[in-house]
Amino acid sequence: MAWIVKDSAGTEVDRRPEAYLTDALKKRFETDILVRYPTRRAALLPICHEMQHEIGYLPGQVLEEIAEFLGLSSAEVIDTVTFYEEFHLKPKGKYLIQICRSIACHLCGYKELSEKVQKKLDILPGETTEDGKYTLQELECLGACDFAPMALIDEKLHGHLDWEKLEKAIDELPD
Repeated sequence: MAWIVKDSAGTEVDRRPEAYLTDALKKRFETDILVRYPTRRAALLPICHEMQHEIGYLPGQVLEEIAEFLGLSSAEVIDTVTFYEEFHLKPKGKYLIQICRSIACHLCGYKELSEKVQKKLDILPGETTEDGKYTLQELECLGACDFAPMALIDEKLHGHLDWEKLEKAIDELPD
């Protein structure tokens, strides 16, 4: 068997002139985050969360800046953030609709709900509507199986969903 790899040699990182990880943020991270961890590597996840909160997503440039700040390779940072579903590498919509696809939600009808949301918004999981209002994501587990099927919509948990409840939750999001 041979390993088939992606051609990533031509991958370019979009850059802006100023750094995302400013001196002020570095100082804050040094005093508020790094002091709580035994190694700089151990602070990777909280720093990624903070940067995503600041920017809304994690562009390639910020991943490189985090790697340099923590003394890690860019590959280590990218491997970490692509492992976790809560990190976004591209801008997301104003509202994030996250539908759980765990075994409990699967058995209770998540697939039908996801398909109806896809049809309603005319997007697939991982995509954002053309107007930038909604991003649909299917997550492995939201950790509340007793509420299956469930979704996290604009950071609010909605459980025991059927299509009527889910559509209402989406329709009630402000413009």
